[in-house]
Amino acid sequence: MMKRHITFFLLAALLLSAVSCKREAAKASGALQAEGGAGLVETRYAEGFRVRYTDAGCLVDVQDPQRGEKESFHYLLVPRGTEPASVPAGYSVLEVPVERVVCMTSLQLSNFICLDELDRVAGVTSTRHLFNPEMNQRLADGRTRKIGIEGNFDSEVILALDPDLILISPFKRGGYEALRGVDIPLVPHLGYQEATPLGQAEWIKFVGLLTGEEEKANTVFAAIEERYNALKALTADVEERPVVLSGELHGGNWYVGGGRSFLAQIFRDAGGAYFLPEDTNAGGLNLDFETVYSQTANARYWRIVNSYNGSFSYDALKAEDARYADLNAFKEKGVIYCNMREKPFYESMPVQPDVVLADLIHIFHPELLPADYQPVFYELLP
Repeated sequence: MMKRHITFFLLAALLLSAVSCKREAAKASGALQAEGGAGLVETRYAEGFRVRYTDAGCLVDVQDPQRGEKESFHYLLVPRGTEPASVPAGYSVLEVPVERVVCMTSLQLSNFICLDELDRVAGVTSTRHLFNPEMNQRLADGRTRKIGIEGNFDSEVILALDPDLILISPFKRGGYEALRGVDIPLVPHLGYQEATPLGQAEWIKFVGLLTGEEEKANTVFAAIEERYNALKALTADVEERPVVLSGELHGGNWYVGGGRSFLAQIFRDAGGAYFLPEDTNAGGLNLDFETVYSQTANARYWRIVNSYNGSFSYDALKAEDARYADLNAFKEKGVIYCNMREKPFYESMPVQPDVVLADLIHIFHPELLPADYQPVFYELLP
């Protein structure tokens, strides 16, 4: 036990110094160059992309982690300004490093923030709850432009930006069909479909390939992986694993992650248990309140992320739906809360799964963490 706590005190110091991914990225690049790293990209956790180095060049295969090869995309990456000697059948050519990119989601943007590559971000969609000061300054002075919202993109603005490619989430409702006529490559970024926190974070390597920052991406991810796995090891032997519920009712349905989803995995890694232990879905499910209620009789915690305008409370939660007060996690004052108006959750969480994991361990098993640990994203609702 003493060894475990010593290990974590060292780890806590790393976490506190790594909350800014940008600072870490700058250090990572220099460290790898000093070691003479090759900068070749390999994936260990991500299921949505694979990289192969062949005589034709760097081949990148992208597929939906939840649908396998039913829908796939294939790219040959070539140095900017060069012509490939040959292009394998079924592959599209992308010149790298890209100079101008449009990001459609906060998850995509998080990779560019973490790699300190915001100069390449020419356009973004909604800037609601955007915290990054550099990106906000870029939007203010016009170096980065807003291109509209999903389903109502401004094609004229996009054409004026003249991006090398647009990163999309093709399996979401995004109104992307309207973009297919602008003759700009639409490249899927499927990190949001990954079923594990490290799988999602590993998409930083995908953006590293596009920006020519493979070495930096490799080293930044290796540091994320090391911290995450060290934290995960702290909960390996815990016997009491509290059951956790997630989500809220919207339009009469309760949307939850499946039993093999990203959320279910991070709850397990934090020493908890998901409330749908037998479910085998990696994606989301729509359940009615009665089904959720019947499955959560022993749920100690309830995770909620929203953008409540004001001070969120149990009274505010009950005012949304009186039935919430019947849930055990409500009665036990076990709501785990993050307000996106106050914290850069979707902007930072994808590349900081280790910090999210530490927050959850702090709630589930506080004895494993230093007494003065300060949560970053998640806290128990008072």
